[in-house]
Amino acid sequence: MAGARWLFAALSALRAVSPWPRVRLPAASQGQQSRRGASSSSPEAGEGQIRLTDSCVQRLLEITEGSEFLRLQVEGGGCSGFQYKFSLDTVIHPDDRVFEQGGARVVVDSDSLAFVKGAHVDFSQELIRSSFQVLNNPQAQQGCSCGSSFSVKL
Repeated sequence: MAGARWLFAALSALRAVSPWPRVRLPAASQGQQSRRGASSSSPEAGEGQIRLTDSCVQRLLEITEGSEFLRLQVEGGGCSGFQYKFSLDTVIHPDDRVFEQGGARVVVDSDSLAFVKGAHVDFSQELIRSSFQVLNNPQAQQGCSCGSSFSVKL
């Protein structure tokens, strides 16, 4: 529950930076996979890569300005042991890895990358929320139902 409150606060902060545009929700007949078609900066992205979905790229291009990018971090906490943290940032540190697709950038520090390498970053719009999410994380053994926390494979 604390993770859900944190996510709501983070989304509220993003809304304050850039209002969410009013968009139509995709028709149910289009299905989740067509909306979340995975893309990467190279056709054969390696195992240590983070892949961005088309919806993630589109949303980042809408909300970032100048040198802003989406930072993905993994922290201890949440109902499954670890939780994903998303924030907008402008500073790239020496231990950061930058993943770029279509002009949108996601940055992950080296410690967090060990927990999310090979995963997809998506932007999901639903009736009850809109959020960035980590999908298909090969480092996660299981996750919570809201998708904001996970436990790692040993």
